[in-house]
Amino acid sequence: MAKAFHSVTLDPEKCKGCTHCVKRCPTEAIRVRGTKAQIISELCIDCGECIRVCPHHAKRAVFDPYEITKNFTYKIALPAPALYGQIANLDDIDYVLTALRQMGFDDVFEVARGAEIVSDATRRLMHENALTKPAISSACPAVLRLIRVRFPNLCGNLLPLLPPMEIAARMARSQALESTGLPDEEIGVFFVSPCPAKVTDVRIPAGREKSAVSGVLSMAELYPALVSKMNKISVPAPLSRSGIIGVSWAGSGGESSALLGEDYLAADGIENVIKVLEQIEDRRLRRLEFVELNACAGGCVGGVLTVENPYVAKARLQILRKYMPVSRNHLGDPKISETMLKSEPVRALPVMKLSEDLNESMRMMSAIDKLTDELPALDCGSCGAPTCRALAEDIVRGNAMISDCVYKLREQVQNIAKSFKMLEG
Repeated sequence: MAKAFHSVTLDPEKCKGCTHCVKRCPTEAIRVRGTKAQIISELCIDCGECIRVCPHHAKRAVFDPYEITKNFTYKIALPAPALYGQIANLDDIDYVLTALRQMGFDDVFEVARGAEIVSDATRRLMHENALTKPAISSACPAVLRLIRVRFPNLCGNLLPLLPPMEIAARMARSQALESTGLPDEEIGVFFVSPCPAKVTDVRIPAGREKSAVSGVLSMAELYPALVSKMNKISVPAPLSRSGIIGVSWAGSGGESSALLGEDYLAADGIENVIKVLEQIEDRRLRRLEFVELNACAGGCVGGVLTVENPYVAKARLQILRKYMPVSRNHLGDPKISETMLKSEPVRALPVMKLSEDLNESMRMMSAIDKLTDELPALDCGSCGAPTCRALAEDIVRGNAMISDCVYKLREQVQNIAKSFKMLEG
């Protein structure tokens, strides 16, 4: 398995070196060097924020093409709840599920079912007082990696449960193995995703050794064919097995509200997420029981692989909920084992280390502090780094020069000019 895989990539030919992405990256994983942006692989969390803000479309998401489904004998679609919010005037999820079947999938298994099971399991863990408080949702893979990279001390607060996508995939695969008799390698399970971070989560899983998902398909890429099929359906097949709780996970606050408590917080948008994590780290939110964090604005409906405005999609889901039962999936199902739910401990990624040697790290830190004091503290981004301190660190690491700062360069030029004048005089 590739250890450096990322689902957010850069097209150098389209990049103009404008620094929009540099300033908005939540982990300072982007630099502009030689007029082109560069992504620091170790720091990137695949949140897709750079895709969202790039005016030149130089950042793009990596996902699996639909043709990959042809490599499997039996194909299962896992639609994310956010998919339902993309469809105008939808009053019955069965239209979407039936259309997926008509597109070539042999079966459909709703990720909302996995979400309802996670909600039930979380309620039980909270009742048993088995969580470090505040417990932080482990559903958003971009937030999960953000914590591992930038807030390593909070790894112990992560909910020890697998995300709904993974639980749904395991249930769907188990069901298919039993019903078809096919070997595991001939069964393909495909997540219809609103965001690229799920691609990375499948390729390099956190909290489990291997993902049960075979591939991740783009919601935006499937959308035209899906709507075309839906428009030809007069009476859909009765396929849905989810309720309000599962579908509500598509928007920010859906997971938290399913816990039926009051001491929770739900935040969306990567900048808001970082502020909340900083407050948790500073022990300012100790009274909370649970924290739900989504990297995308509005929740999963705001992912960069969606087609609809996230707030329009969220409003559509509110209307759709009127026609649904509260929940249809619970831990009492004999087909749901504990191994399907439990996540292994998520470890920190020590990418922020300056050096493996403590003395060298201290020396480098001192050099960074000194350089930072010498820089203008404007954080203008003209040097290609997001902040003056980031430039100072780049210099100490040997990846930049002091002259990359336009203000320091101007000082050098002015000093040279003064020297020439003195010589002439």
